[in-house]
Amino acid sequence: MASMNEKDYYAILGVDKDATTDQIRRAFQQKARKLHPDVNKAPDAEEKFKEVSEAYAVLSDDAKRRRYDAMRSGGFAGYGGPANPYGSAGYGGDAGGYGGSPFGWGFPFGGAYGGRGRDRAKARSYNPRAGADVVFNLELDDAQAKDGCRRGVTYQRYVSCDVCGGKGSIEHDHAETCPTCGGTGHIGVDLASLFGFGVLEVECPECEGTGKVVVDPCPSCGGSGRTLSASELVVEVPAGSHDGDEVRVKGMGNAGTNAMPAGDFVCRVGVASERLSQRQASGFYLLGFALPFVILGALSTFSALWVFVAVMVVAGLFNMFRDGFVKSGRWWRSGLMSAVNGFSNGVFVAFVIMLFQSCASLGSRGYTGGYY
Repeated sequence: MASMNEKDYYAILGVDKDATTDQIRRAFQQKARKLHPDVNKAPDAEEKFKEVSEAYAVLSDDAKRRRYDAMRSGGFAGYGGPANPYGSAGYGGDAGGYGGSPFGWGFPFGGAYGGRGRDRAKARSYNPRAGADVVFNLELDDAQAKDGCRRGVTYQRYVSCDVCGGKGSIEHDHAETCPTCGGTGHIGVDLASLFGFGVLEVECPECEGTGKVVVDPCPSCGGSGRTLSASELVVEVPAGSHDGDEVRVKGMGNAGTNAMPAGDFVCRVGVASERLSQRQASGFYLLGFALPFVILGALSTFSALWVFVAVMVVAGLFNMFRDGFVKSGRWWRSGLMSAVNGFSNGVFVAFVIMLFQSCASLGSRGYTGGYY
């Protein structure tokens, strides 16, 4: 397989080198629809689909795109070439590291590593993490939610790299201790001669703080063990679904890095007729909040409290029914939960007011105790 700097990702997607992110995304979507193995049965369709996905994964990310352009123009002096583990120029020079410091490791870090600079093309950070879930929101009408339905979904996610099997390394099964930081994840930069104070501890740029590195990064995934790709699946929404329900498909989320488990695909069902608007939720909340003050008003002689209660009740009713009120039982249940939340907060505030009233009343009467 050709390495990253041997492929013309712009030509693969059919875009110019100065194409915008939106143009790159649209080009990828058009080619992905035509080349997806479920649609295109040509023998080379799957390989071309992976190549298009790889091109999009690089060009859609600003940092990766800058690195790729630098590699194509010769900005990375040692990338893809023979390993030079202890180049004298470190990260900022031309021997074995990134020529011209494309990652911005200049002053005061340009010469900080001295002879410990290492070719990151041959050693990337080893950071195994479980993949994150992919969340998809699916809006249904009342009939679809009641009877259930099937929906085809196309989405982007990270998948396990086919070249290295998700490990991030082709020839080595295990990571090794980072030679730059010695496994600590941090390095000390002596700034005494520059600013007059001692050593500044920074995160190791080679292992990115993990203390371990991939010895020979896979040319396809760059050592992470996963690549960006488009996926398709059919979501089965069961009958009797409600707003806020979730349909979970195990293992169809983002792949983990360095052979860690993948996350899930989570489809969140939305049913508009069962969902409170923000205004309606605030209306139920105000009614619940006002109820403890009705009780407090009945036990108190503070007449102005009834004006406060009346304002809250009127505002609550207005917000409740302003967007309509002929809703399903689920809608009323959500409203009741919002009212209960308001009631609990109202009880606390009413208790504080009663406590202050008691203290004020005791202070106005004064201490009436006597001596024995």
